[in-house]
Amino acid sequence: MTPIKKNIISNYLGQGWSGLMAIAFLPSYVQWLGVEAFGLIGIFAVIQALVMVLDMGMSPTLNREMATITNGSHSTQSIRDLLRSLEIICYSLAMMVVIVAWLFSNYFAQEWIRADHLSSGDVARALILMTTVAALRLCEGVYRGSLYGLGYQVWYNYVFSLSSTMRYVGALMIIVWFSATIEAFFFWQAGVSLATLLILATRVHQLLPKAPLPAKFSQESIFRVWQFAGGMTAITLLTMVFLHLDKALLSRLVSLQELGYYTLAATAANVMFMVAVPATQAIYPQLVKLSFCNDQTEMFAIYRKTTKFVTILTASASMLLCFFAGGTIYMWSGSQDLIRKTAPLLSILVIGSFLNGLSYLPYQLQVAHGRTSLPLKAITLAVVLFIPSILVVVPLYGVEGAAWIWVVLNAIYLLVTSYFIHSGLLMARKWEWYLFDTLLPTCATVIVMVLAKQFQPPTYDDRLHWFIFLLFAGLLAVFVSAVLTSFAGGRSLKRLERTI
Repeated sequence: MTPIKKNIISNYLGQGWSGLMAIAFLPSYVQWLGVEAFGLIGIFAVIQALVMVLDMGMSPTLNREMATITNGSHSTQSIRDLLRSLEIICYSLAMMVVIVAWLFSNYFAQEWIRADHLSSGDVARALILMTTVAALRLCEGVYRGSLYGLGYQVWYNYVFSLSSTMRYVGALMIIVWFSATIEAFFFWQAGVSLATLLILATRVHQLLPKAPLPAKFSQESIFRVWQFAGGMTAITLLTMVFLHLDKALLSRLVSLQELGYYTLAATAANVMFMVAVPATQAIYPQLVKLSFCNDQTEMFAIYRKTTKFVTILTASASMLLCFFAGGTIYMWSGSQDLIRKTAPLLSILVIGSFLNGLSYLPYQLQVAHGRTSLPLKAITLAVVLFIPSILVVVPLYGVEGAAWIWVVLNAIYLLVTSYFIHSGLLMARKWEWYLFDTLLPTCATVIVMVLAKQFQPPTYDDRLHWFIFLLFAGLLAVFVSAVLTSFAGGRSLKRLERTI
C-alpha cells in the first residue's frame, strides 16, 4: 500500500474515531450536565476557534516546510531553528491567552452569557478552563503540522485516536462517578490535552535529523516564511470567524438553552468536515511536492480523484442527514425532545457544511502553490456578509434563520473560490470538475434519498429499525453515486491508479 493511501486511511480512521466519540457521547453529556451546560460547550467551540487564530499560520507553514525537506529546501539547522522559533512564539501566545481569560472571565460570565441555572461563578471558572484547553490545543498544532509534513500521519492518528478516547470516555466517567459539573468536564479535557502535547512534542524532536548546533530562536527563519505564514494567518482568522461567528452572536441574541440545541445540530452537521478533511490532509504534502516539481498533470489527477472520492462520501452523508434528520437524531439519542428542537436545524445546517467541505478542496490546491490572496479575499467577503445577516435575520426568524444564512453564504463562498481558482489553474478542465466530480455524485445521491424517503420507518419507536434503514440508504447512495461517476467521467483519471 502506497504512503498516500495509508495516510488517507489512517486519517479517516483517526478523525472518524474522534468524531464518533464526540457524537456518541453528546446525549450522555446533555443528560448529566443539562442543556445549559452543553451550551457552554458550544461556547468552548467559539473560544477554541478564537484561540486557534493565534496559530498565525504556524501549523500549515510547518506542514509545508517539513514536506520540502527532501527537496533540499532546508538544512538540518534551519529546520530545527524554524521549529524552535515557532515553539517559542506559540507557547508565549498560549500563556498570554490564559492570563487574559483569568482577567476577564467574570465580566463575560456576568455581562455576556445569559445563564438561568448556572451561577456566574461556575460560568467564569468554566471559561478559564475552556481557554486553558484551547491554549494547549493551539500548541498541539505546531507538532501536528510538523508530523503531517514529515509524512507521519499514521503515527499521529494512533495518538489522536487514543487521546480522543481518553478525552470523551474519561470525561463521561468523571461526570458520572465524581462530579457532574462543567468544571470537572474541562479539568479532564485539560489533563488529556497536556499529556497529548508532551507526546507529540517528544516525537517531532526525535524525528528531525540532528543539527550541528542547539536549536535557537531565529529571525532569519521567521522572515523566510513570513509571507506565506501571514497569508495563512489571515485566512485562518477569518475562517474561524466564519465557522463560529454564528454561535458567538447567538450567545448574545438567544437563550443559552436555544444555543445548546443549535450547538447539538451544528455538531452533528460537522460530520461533513470529518469526511472532507482527512483525504485533503493526506494529499496536501504530495500536492506541495508536485507544485515544487511543477508536475501539473500528476497534481490535477490527484486533485480530481480526491474530489470525486470526497464528494461521493460527503454528498451521501449530508443528504442522509438532510432528508432523515429526525430519524438520525432518534437513532442517535432516542429523545423525542431533541427531534423536535434539533431536527429542523440539522436538516439545514448540514447542507451548509457540505458546501463548505467542497470548498476545502480548491483551497488546498491553491495553498499548495503558495498562493493565499484569492482564498483570503473570498473568506473576507463571506465574513463581511455574515455579521449583518445574523444581526438582522435572527431577531426575526430565530436560530433557523441563522442556519439558512450558513447555507447561503457557503454556497456563495464555494462558487466564488472554485471559479477563480480553477480558472487560474485548471483552465479548460474546470468544467469536468464541476460536472463529473461534484455535481453528478451529488445529484445521484439526492435521487437515492428521494426514493428512500418512500420506505422510511413511519414512526420513532424502534431505534434499531432506523439504524438499519439509515445504514442501507447511506450505503446505497455511496454505491450509486460511485458507479455513475465512474462511468461518466473516470477516463481522464486512469493514470492516477498508478500513483495511489
